[in-house]
Amino acid sequence: MQPTLLTQYKEKVVPALTKKRGYTNPHQVPRLEKIVVTSGVGSQTDRKVAVEEAVAEISKITGQKAAVTYSRKAVANFKLRVGEPVGARVTLRGDRMWEFLGRFIHITCPNIRDFRGIPPKSFDGRGNYACGINDQSIFPEIELDQVKRTIGFDIVFVTSAGNDGEGRDLLRELGMPFRDSKKGEGAAEDAASGEAADADAE
Repeated sequence: MQPTLLTQYKEKVVPALTKKRGYTNPHQVPRLEKIVVTSGVGSQTDRKVAVEEAVAEISKITGQKAAVTYSRKAVANFKLRVGEPVGARVTLRGDRMWEFLGRFIHITCPNIRDFRGIPPKSFDGRGNYACGINDQSIFPEIELDQVKRTIGFDIVFVTSAGNDGEGRDLLRELGMPFRDSKKGEGAAEDAASGEAADADAE
């Protein structure tokens, strides 16, 4: 069965973005390509155990087995050597990606205490959005009485959008609960991103 959010994208989001942006080709409409969830625990003293816990927590939250990430350089302050495990990572695509996004929008975000929306400015200039989660307990898959330590996550939503304005429109139409931002911000970012793209081309 097709994920509800994917159905919403095809039946409502695509027509809405086409109308708003004036796309003439369906391939111009931005789409969500993947979601990357990562956690770094390299600063923990019991690093090996912390990595195992991060892998377990991310796997529970995403429904997909997380992979261990390794350090690329040594850090003397943390007694960290090259090639040591420092965190966990998972990349979601297809149905699992859409199902995770649906849970994030409709269950996880409302579960955040005093939630007023997520920051609308955390885009990378190319339509991809990143947000940080400080505590895994906001995810419904986590059993609070079994949490041994607080683990933070970074979640990156990778889109095919050409700039931040298009990326924001896509995520907003999908239901991403952005905080209210200044009027005209999206247009300004479209222009800025376009200038950056022109500069890269040159």
